[in-house]
This record gives sequence, C-alpha cells and structure tokens, in this order.
Amino acid sequence: MGRYIRNTVILAKSESTYGTDPTPTAAANAVLCAEVDINPLNAQNVPRDLIRGYFGGSEHLVGTAYVTCDLTVELAGSGAAGTGAAYAALLDACGMNETLTASVRAEYNLETPVAGSATLYYYSDGALHKLLGARGTVKFTMNVGGRPTAKISFIALDGGITAASPSALTLTAWKKPDVITEANTGDLTFGCTYTAGTPTLTGGTGYPSRGLEWDLGNKQVFTPLLGGETCDVTDREVVGKIALDLTAAQEVSFMTTVKANTTQSMGLMHGTVAGYKILVFFPVVQLLNPTKVDVDGRLLIGYDVRALPSAGNDEFKLVQH
Repeated sequence: MGRYIRNTVILAKSESTYGTDPTPTAAANAVLCAEVDINPLNAQNVPRDLIRGYFGGSEHLVGTAYVTCDLTVELAGSGAAGTGAAYAALLDACGMNETLTASVRAEYNLETPVAGSATLYYYSDGALHKLLGARGTVKFTMNVGGRPTAKISFIALDGGITAASPSALTLTAWKKPDVITEANTGDLTFGCTYTAGTPTLTGGTGYPSRGLEWDLGNKQVFTPLLGGETCDVTDREVVGKIALDLTAAQEVSFMTTVKANTTQSMGLMHGTVAGYKILVFFPVVQLLNPTKVDVDGRLLIGYDVRALPSAGNDEFKLVQH
C-alpha cells in the first residue's frame, strides 16, 4: 500500500528551554498549512577517500546534520480582537514576539536577538520527524486576487525519526482568510502613521497597487558545537516588492524620491470585520529600482522596497484586530 503526501501533519509548539521538546499535541498545536516540504537530514557528509590499490569509491561518513522544513500558512485573524493568532508559535520562532491587548489587538513585533524557538512534529504518513530548536524566516504575500500567506522556512536540530501517526487534529483556531480584493483591502498608503489604540493607519497618501510582498530576511545558521548544537538567526534584512498604478506626474514624483534616497512610512490595511482584520506597518522604507510592469496591457510602476529600522526592531509590525 502506498504512502501519500496529503497524509502529512504538522504540529508546532514554542519551547520554554531551547532544544527541549515541549511535546506538542494534535489537540492543541496542530498547524493548518500548505506547500509543506522537509529535508530530514541535511548532513555534512565526510568522504573517506581511501587508497586501496584499485579503483573505486569509499563510503561517506554522516557528519554534523540539521533538518529544514518549509510550510505556508494563511494570514487570517483569530476571530476575536485581542486574541492571538493560531500561528503565533511559528512567528515567535522567527523573532516576531506577540503582544496582546485584550479585546483590541494582537501585535507581532521584531526582536534582537531571536530568543524564541519551537519544536515541530512532522508526521509523514506513518513516520514522525521531530525538529527541535527550530528557528525560521518568513516571506509574506498580500497580492491582489490571492489569499494572504506566510511562507516559513525553518532550520532545526534533528530530534530523530520514529514510526508514528498523529491523533485527531483540532484546527478550529485556524480561520478562513479574506481574499485580497478591492472590497476587502485598502490602498497601499505612504506617509501614514500607525495608531495603536484602535489599530488604524492615519494620514498619508494612498495609491492603487497590486498589493505587497515582503521577506523578513533572517540569516539562519546551524552551529555544530560539541555539547551545544544550535540553530541561530544572526542578522535580518527586510525587503519587499510593490507595483503601483501611478499617473505620469506621480511617477515623476516617485522617481525624485528614489534618486534622493528619501525614506517614508508605508502601510496596508486588510479586512473589514473586527477580529479578522490585518494591518501591516513599515515606519521607514526606501524605494529602489523602478521598473515598468505590464499587467495585461496596463502600465504599472514597480519598486523594490527596503524596510529599515527606526528606533530598532521595528522594520515592520503585523497587527490583528
């Protein structure tokens, strides 16, 4: 009897002690995800290269090794303002701390260094891979016509493999996202201010756009030390891409901004129902590399985006409310 990719289950739980399994459960820690992939043994194999008086290869010895795992989750509100997202443990392992304000908002802010980590259980149709001390990076996508998503790439310590299957999953914390459309999503706004009390973007100028995609840009490293292997994040560089529908005069103005290395804030609001809204705010962005973008004959202007820290650990914030 065959085994099937669709019979894959992911569990994830934040660790209180790095690399120590907190034992995630299918009832409390199941992840609703898509596009799952794993490299169960990313090993630095050591060749022996033996000379024996005749041709032929030698075996390689399995050396230091770690595990990688990629998965995509949908960005959706928790259903209640001030209640944390179902994927909070995943973001925490990427250096995005959760701060809850009861009945108002859940904020996800950056940190230095990345202290959070997670244990992942990767059930692959009867085989359980345990990933310990997992830390990751995220690529967010909020483009028109699609669902908002976060693609997370983890590196982790090898916790071993056993024959096992999960119990029944509880996925009620995972809500359906709103598609990025004119009705559900506001303009991409430049020069705006984030107001936390009732999470909103105030001021600035909005422009029609194709949406927004950005990459947390964590630098992930596996450090094989005797007596203390770790998976670390050693740096971060947040970048993104946008495409705007500009008038000729607006394109000229934006070109002046690019040439002058001018920075400005940028934000996007998505969702219309309390508890399901998502706000993303970048206090300091620089636009670079303008391009002409052909969208079915319609001319848009594309830019690379560099998100820079203002006071530190604030290149962007993700807010659910």
